[in-house]
Amino acid sequence: MFDVVGLGCACVDFLGVVPYMPGLDDEIQMLAASRQGGGEVATALVALARLGSTASYVGQIGDDPSGDLIATEFEQYGVDTSHLLVERGATSQTSIVLVDDESGKRTILGVPFTASEIAPDQIRPGFVEKARYLLLDGTARQAALEAARRARSAGVPVVLDADVVALDSEIEALLDLTDILIPSKSFSQRFTGTENVEKALETFRTFGASIILITLGEEGCVCHADGDTFHTPIFEVDVVDTTGAGDVFHGAFVRGLLQDWELPQTVEFAAAVAAIKCAKLGGRAGIPTAEETASFLAGRETQFDYSQLTAHG
Repeated sequence: MFDVVGLGCACVDFLGVVPYMPGLDDEIQMLAASRQGGGEVATALVALARLGSTASYVGQIGDDPSGDLIATEFEQYGVDTSHLLVERGATSQTSIVLVDDESGKRTILGVPFTASEIAPDQIRPGFVEKARYLLLDGTARQAALEAARRARSAGVPVVLDADVVALDSEIEALLDLTDILIPSKSFSQRFTGTENVEKALETFRTFGASIILITLGEEGCVCHADGDTFHTPIFEVDVVDTTGAGDVFHGAFVRGLLQDWELPQTVEFAAAVAAIKCAKLGGRAGIPTAEETASFLAGRETQFDYSQLTAHG
């Protein structure tokens, strides 16, 4: 049994810090560069492992150098890869990420890849059903729907990171199977057709998720559960790179759920972990441990006690 089974995007990010975003015919020197694993669900699982939870990835990659790096990083961070499939002769998903040196914001360029999405019948029977949580990001849609149905039948809560999810005919079916919905500001506006967070929450509530948490970037996030709505601000840090901040937030949020914290503490903890990550280049290098997060929070204003927070606390 794993705390969290994740099915979704796993890729490699080639990151470069630039003094400004280049225009046509520009030639500029990068200030720093790095190659790290990326992807919404994949990075969230790495965050969970760093924070002390057990996590397993379900998906498919190619047998190319990028695929090797994806698998190696999973193993390096302690994410189980026994359900990671490798497609022969295929290229894995990769991205080129340009990070603005002044703001830490980034532009992501997807590189064409040929690795197939995992199919529903490639998910081993009984595996998802034994997890404490299932984490999805809406990619590999057919497999995601199958995994969500299996989880729902077994009483396993389904968490959906709704960010770059395509607005196709199946997204509502996936939302219907979601227990904890975490849409980004962009997805929220695209799906609901409104910039008003309260109205967006009303739309999302019709799908039945028990927790809805809309992330708003620099504006923090708004969470709704049990009839109550509250706002949590971000933690101010010296930002180097925002790549993966949302993915890390989702992983840390599930970590808080696993610890049975009240929602305000769970959201605050996730915000802290995401903020710490932003102090380093890439989505993985800056992910803190539980102890590092406790130390960070000890120097901040908070109503919650994190003094006993350890990898297993």
